Amino acid sequence: MQRRTFLLAGTAALLLPLPATADGPGRAMLYKNPQCGCCEGYAAYLRENGFEVDVKATNDLAEISRKAGVPEDLEGCHTMFIDGYVVDGHVPVNVVRKLLSEKPAIAGITLPGMPMGSPGMAGTKTEIFTIYSVTKDGKPPAVYATE
Repeated sequence: MQRRTFLLAGTAALLLPLPATADGPGRAMLYKNPQCGCCEGYAAYLRENGFEVDVKATNDLAEISRKAGVPEDLEGCHTMFIDGYVVDGHVPVNVVRKLLSEKPAIAGITLPGMPMGSPGMAGTKTEIFTIYSVTKDGKPPAVYATE
């Protein structure tokens, strides 16, 4: 009887839907403010570049960024999780790919604010984008890449 119960429980567990996650390679979970349109533009940009992106609207974006270790003064307008890293803001796809291929010992990267001309944002790029590392050890962020 115990074996039968075990088999039934195991089968039921396999058939239950799993919670939505974005932990497969190249699959991202992007959290955004419900009213933000540029974040949808960024998700579309990532999809056009081969990434699978799930988007979730939230009113707790600052809290999500904080829990991910992104310093308040370096927050972008959305927070994305991919392959164990946080990517905050409108980070260009080649920098995201660099992060995923190099696999550095950091929590992630961030492009602060909403720079004009960045992926998903309107306008023409007028300045160099500075992407910072988000550290795991409490050390100050360092420049990870410039674009």
